[in-house]
Amino acid sequence: MLRLAPALAIGVLLAPVACGVLATLLPALGYLPALGGHGITFSHIEGLLAFPGIGRSVLLSLATGLITTFVALLIVIAFISGWYGTRAFARVQHIISPLLSVPHAAAAFGLALLIAPSGFFFRLISPTFTGSDRPLDLFILNDPLGLAMMAGLVAKEIPFLLLVALAALPQTNARLAGQIAQGMGYGRIGGFIFVTWPLVYRQIRLAVFAVIAYATSVVDVAVILGPLTPPTLSVRLTQWMADPDITMRFVASAGALLQLLVTVGAIAIWILGEKILARLLRRRRNAGLRYQGDRWLRSLGLGMIVAAAGVIFLGLALLALWSFAGFWAFPDMLPRGFTLGNWNRVLPSLTSPLATTLVTGLVATLIAVALALGCLEREARTGRTGGSRALLFVYLPLIVPQVSFVFGLQLFFLGLGVDATWGALVLVHLVFVLPYVFLSLSDPWRAWDTRYASISHGLGASPNRTFWRVRLPMLLKPALVASAVGFAVSVGQYLPTLLIGGGRWPTITTEAVALASGGDRRVIGVYAFVQMVLPFVGFALATLVPAFLFRNRKDMKATA
Repeated sequence: MLRLAPALAIGVLLAPVACGVLATLLPALGYLPALGGHGITFSHIEGLLAFPGIGRSVLLSLATGLITTFVALLIVIAFISGWYGTRAFARVQHIISPLLSVPHAAAAFGLALLIAPSGFFFRLISPTFTGSDRPLDLFILNDPLGLAMMAGLVAKEIPFLLLVALAALPQTNARLAGQIAQGMGYGRIGGFIFVTWPLVYRQIRLAVFAVIAYATSVVDVAVILGPLTPPTLSVRLTQWMADPDITMRFVASAGALLQLLVTVGAIAIWILGEKILARLLRRRRNAGLRYQGDRWLRSLGLGMIVAAAGVIFLGLALLALWSFAGFWAFPDMLPRGFTLGNWNRVLPSLTSPLATTLVTGLVATLIAVALALGCLEREARTGRTGGSRALLFVYLPLIVPQVSFVFGLQLFFLGLGVDATWGALVLVHLVFVLPYVFLSLSDPWRAWDTRYASISHGLGASPNRTFWRVRLPMLLKPALVASAVGFAVSVGQYLPTLLIGGGRWPTITTEAVALASGGDRRVIGVYAFVQMVLPFVGFALATLVPAFLFRNRKDMKATA
């Protein structure tokens, strides 16, 4: 069975993306017999380009992807280079890590409650500094430049980039390299960027591309925080896909193809920027510059990453507060009372989306963990890792924009007669859950001391028995953490659930984003709070279960 695991995993990652892109390309060119399109034509592409504001939507998507990724990566570099190996670094790492499990939509809702004209920040300074006891007439949320959306994406992508960089650091011997660089007179940041960062970046490059792809094509965060007139390209595509006029499907397909080109263009611009910065870096290094006076930059890096984490935590606290809030007039800092009425009012409509979220997430995660374990165990027994080609397959669903293949996948499922079924929904969730599960599990699995297996085999145990009785129990905690990561990814899926589910399988995320256009912050608080709590429960179980199972085994606690 292990022989089938890599092929099944590649099939799960490659086939839906390939079929989705092909099923998007053909309608974009006018071929969709079900809607009367029997020939190739470029009229739908021409119609797309003639839409008012389409150029601005494209520029917004392009700028969002590049600026968000650049700012988030810059903050991560400043923090790691200035504080790696220190006690402050370890503390911030422990604070930042849980934020990886927070869904993007929940973080966006929390930021909206914080920075809106009637949000918590303006409550703190009103009327003392604003001179008004009413919300100011400021265009902060849904601003035309997308600044609020970019801020939300930066704060949310920092934990992801930080954790993938931390996974790459041990393979670069960063601490020794930093000591040598400082011994040669370099500052902490200068030495890290000149010596260590090129090695780290080489390993996290695909993850950076994944951030660019997500930021250029994000839908849920753009709906909550992004511009409205016009919105980003991905939001416009979602609107066209839901249009009652079925002929808009042709234009939507052309738009999905344009979204793919926008993402490819953003990555191409980023690669060009890499070459320019690499050349500049070599010139600076060869000029003998040491950059010793970097204390202010180190403090800035630490302050920025702490501020980003603080914004998300405060936003999540506001979600919880609004879900129990009674009357809360501006500019009161706290509600005048608390009530369970919000929950009692929402619970009847919450049950079905919650059940779909839990069951879909658990099934997709279990399948993903089984496939990841099968691939890694096969790799351990054969010694073949697949190299960069296998890693490219893992990142493929993350680099190709969701909207560019999920819409085509919807048409493909429609042709097969399995559209809007629960099985199709689980499959599309699996496409996005499997990469994160594999990436989370691969490093600890490969770092396991194989001498344990040698001892087990020497005692007569078969490879299968060694796997079940030795390796898996010792790596139970990493396996459960990977499961929690996968479940969190499933909970946060918005566009795949909306399109593939066809509205028949609403989840907590789709319902929460649908409420974004409404003004009832209490109902939004309830849904977003539940969306936030579900991943935290998964990570809590990943910590508590091994602690309970190995409570009488001190060495197992340390290893797990």
